[in-house]
Amino acid sequence: MSKNIVKDKSFGFAIRIVRLNQFLLTEKKEYVLSKQLLRSGTSVGALIREAEQAETKKDFIHKMAIAQKEINESIYWLELLKKTDYLNQSEFKSLNTDAIEIIKLITSIIKSTKANINN
Repeated sequence: MSKNIVKDKSFGFAIRIVRLNQFLLTEKKEYVLSKQLLRSGTSVGALIREAEQAETKKDFIHKMAIAQKEINESIYWLELLKKTDYLNQSEFKSLNTDAIEIIKLITSIIKSTKANINN
């Protein structure tokens, strides 16, 4: 059975986001930005799981496109947390690198699925 890289990476990212949220709440007393990141960062993997059960290729593309938007939003919240000094450079870089890798995977999946529909 082959591994689903985007599924695994998005789940790992969600775990890191949950842990970051716990840190931001307890150590930094930050409640607003962390909640936004928690919502967007954990929804990516859930949407990818949803896409696995898509009824059609168009439905699959739609769900993956929403996951793409959510990971992009997560990148925004990470950048904002960095610029407001809630995350240091190392923390930001590690999470941002993961998020960029996920968005690239999702984008590639959407493009190849669209190409397969047109063929």
